[in-house]
Amino acid sequence: MSSFELFVAGRYLRARRKEKVISIVTVISVAGVAAGVMALIIALAVNNGFRNTLQRNLLGATAHVNILDKEVGEGISNWPALVDKLAHIPHVIAVAPVLYDQVFLTGPQNAKGAVLKGVDTRSELATSDALRHLTSGSLDRLNDQDVLPGMIVGAKLAQDTGMRLNGIATVIDPRGTLSPFGPQPRTQRFRVVGIFESGFFDFDDNWSYASLPNVQKLLGVGDTVNAIELRLDDLYLAPTVAKEAERIAGPEYTSTNWEEQNAQLLHALKMERAVTAVTIGLIILVAALNILITLTMVVLTKYKDIAVLMSMGARRAQIRTIFILQGTIIGLTGTALGLVLGYSLCYFADRYRWIPLDESIYALSFVPFEARPIDGAWISAIALGVSLLATLYPARNATRITPVEVLRYE
Repeated sequence: MSSFELFVAGRYLRARRKEKVISIVTVISVAGVAAGVMALIIALAVNNGFRNTLQRNLLGATAHVNILDKEVGEGISNWPALVDKLAHIPHVIAVAPVLYDQVFLTGPQNAKGAVLKGVDTRSELATSDALRHLTSGSLDRLNDQDVLPGMIVGAKLAQDTGMRLNGIATVIDPRGTLSPFGPQPRTQRFRVVGIFESGFFDFDDNWSYASLPNVQKLLGVGDTVNAIELRLDDLYLAPTVAKEAERIAGPEYTSTNWEEQNAQLLHALKMERAVTAVTIGLIILVAALNILITLTMVVLTKYKDIAVLMSMGARRAQIRTIFILQGTIIGLTGTALGLVLGYSLCYFADRYRWIPLDESIYALSFVPFEARPIDGAWISAIALGVSLLATLYPARNATRITPVEVLRYE
């Protein structure tokens, strides 16, 4: 390719006044490519944002792998020895014994169902990040030997029940104990020593934490737990590690991992990504059709010019290159504009949280945008490839011109 082909290609894209329709269609073609690239960048950024934010929030509050007792209600009584065994599995970096229960929390204003999680503070911090996000209070007070045991609650849960820092909350275990008069719920008063906000609505609205001994005392289960949580150095190894942990733990235990627990959500996001890419990719195909139309119109209106160029010695390969360059220029210009607009909009929309959401429905307070460079690379490659393909037919058609036939009556 020489400067001759590039000069002629650029000149053809800048049509004369009587051929303004070609310039208009050229602008529409550039805008179509730009719109398609920009839309794909933004759509995939939203999908990545939702997936990564939800994944970070979920894994920030839950473990990668959970070991559970198959006999519901029995609990894991030999948990110290089991914790030691599980800690030696490759890729396991932390192990935490926990005790969950569904309880009612009664605050100054309302009562609400919630999950109470009994934890060992040190091991919980190694397997979960929820307690690192305290908005008020102190984690150290969770183990204080005060008149009342300490409790840390989610920000939304505290708001719904009217609980405040250093306030009193009554915890009711509805299962209770059997008596001659029927089941009698257990109750225990706790002091709110901290409030956390993980950023994930379901956790902030339903979860509370207390020390493991205090929850064991409330439930009357002795020194037992109902789950052992594992954190890994590579979260995508969770299925493999879960199988190994289940084998080591023995036949009376089962395992789950974060992918199984959130399979529906992850599958929905994966399908949304594929559908979004296909749907918005049609915009790029429309832009390619515009390029095809533009170059076809140029060929039809430039028969005489092409014939003159060929009679002056221009080779058919050069004529073909001229029209391929025209489509490439349109594709490059549109792709560059789309990338700049797409990444700019994603940056500002994420930084300034342009699109708020209802947390109770979407679990997030705003639409997150996470535009990845790798997405821009393959989107650009596809846009340029489609633009190049759209030039092949007009370029081939231009080389079929016979100068003698075109110039016979000129």
